[in-house]
Amino acid sequence: MSFLRAMLQQALKVSGRSASPLFKWMERCLEGIAVGCARQSDNQLRTLEEMPGPSVFSFAWDLFGKRGLSRLHELQLDGRKRYGPMWKASFGPILTVHMAEPELIEQVLRQEGQHPMRSDLSSWKDYRNLRGHGYGLLTAEGEEWQSVRSLLGKHMLRPKAVEAYDGTLNGVVTDLVHKLRARKQQNPRGVISDISAEFYRFGLEGISSVLFESRLGCLDPLVPVETERFIQSINTMFVMTLLTMAMPKWMHQLFPKPWDTFCRCWDYMFQFAKGHIDQRLEKEAEAVAKGEQIEGRYLTYFLSRAGMPMKSVYSNVTELLLAGVDTISSTLSWSLYELSDHVNSSLPLSQISSTLSWSLYELSRHPDVQASLRAEVQAVLGDRLVPGAADVARMPLMKAVVKEVLRLYPVIPANARVITGNDIKVGGYLIPKNTLITLCHFATSRDPAQFPDPDSFVPQRWLTRDEGHHPYASVPFGVGKRSCIGRRIAELELYLAIARIVTNFEIKPDPEGGAVRAMTRTLLVPESEINLMFVDR
Repeated sequence: MSFLRAMLQQALKVSGRSASPLFKWMERCLEGIAVGCARQSDNQLRTLEEMPGPSVFSFAWDLFGKRGLSRLHELQLDGRKRYGPMWKASFGPILTVHMAEPELIEQVLRQEGQHPMRSDLSSWKDYRNLRGHGYGLLTAEGEEWQSVRSLLGKHMLRPKAVEAYDGTLNGVVTDLVHKLRARKQQNPRGVISDISAEFYRFGLEGISSVLFESRLGCLDPLVPVETERFIQSINTMFVMTLLTMAMPKWMHQLFPKPWDTFCRCWDYMFQFAKGHIDQRLEKEAEAVAKGEQIEGRYLTYFLSRAGMPMKSVYSNVTELLLAGVDTISSTLSWSLYELSDHVNSSLPLSQISSTLSWSLYELSRHPDVQASLRAEVQAVLGDRLVPGAADVARMPLMKAVVKEVLRLYPVIPANARVITGNDIKVGGYLIPKNTLITLCHFATSRDPAQFPDPDSFVPQRWLTRDEGHHPYASVPFGVGKRSCIGRRIAELELYLAIARIVTNFEIKPDPEGGAVRAMTRTLLVPESEINLMFVDR
């Protein structure tokens, strides 16, 4: 079916005329034929035993003998080349079914049910039960998760609600521009080393300003000690997550250090978030006492309108604040399948830091695109220096650049799904319920059948109305109910930051540097530091 669709797309391109209605009608016919064929062959479904894939030894050798843990994204391409769009692989007792074709990914996601399930972070829940904390967006499941998701979605997914944060985010962007200017002055050539580190702190500062309208000092010349401790607690907690989940609970008594360290990290993270929340509540209480009108922000919305219990407020804000922290990427590898979907469904700090770094990296290597982007921003702004959310709608190249970067460097190169309700039929196979399914997004976004010249940075491919690829070929923020709830905030922060950076600086490659490759460390991160030269305009 994918072959027929690709042939149809190519025929329409060669025709040199717009035939979108005809294409859509013929595509529906092909899909109808496929459905009919599938109904006729239900009794011919193959089992997992018949599915191709590497042997246990071969897969282990790929992971450990050939540096596979740092190139899990490339193993997706290898797997598709060797076994086709669907294969299985076993690591110890864990059997994973990999899917590297957008049609297959769509089939899985359309069968995941009303309350999609992810791999279970049991140790996170054990900690919350031990301390009496509530579950947040990353730990809740079923109807409880749906309730939290719906509540957050009202304030995080609606475009008009998100636009209200452009002033807050622009304040953080201003501090970032000042920080970049100060950093470049420290180098005689104007080179800023390890730009990702600066953008990570920018992302964290932006998220905190949105979550509880206060600043953490991440862009200050000297970052506050408590903020640095919070970041380190997140890093250590993720490492301890793997150890505590691998150990049976009875072993916690014999080897208590991993569990005790895990709990201490969470204690500080909750304490840190609670302190900022309580400060915000005190300010709101003072305003109410003075008879002032309070505009709804996250915490005000939770408390005054939704009546969310305070322990749920603390849990949700803590999880939203920590989720996606990309400094964990240097400490985790195999946990990709366990953690990636939890990260992707939350506020995407890693999306901001990673995407901003790769965007400037590619723009520095494509000065023509950078010049066109700067011209677009200036044309929209006119005499103004600071863009707002409404301006972004008139910047198609800006959006195309970000889409192309997310296609080339999807922060989450794979997502995991566990269908618990019933067996599902995908690609001619019967997948038993509770099977771990890996959706290979890196492979689909680098598929030449979906994106011609897939390894090149070509933002112009996104500027045509009929982009010619399957809608599930590049889904950096996820799809459906488990899609990233912070997508719109992350995109707005990215657009505002890129617009200000390209109008204040010309970005050039480090003269002493070379090409930077991606590597897998839970997330897709640069294999080496991204160093860029910033020249004042």
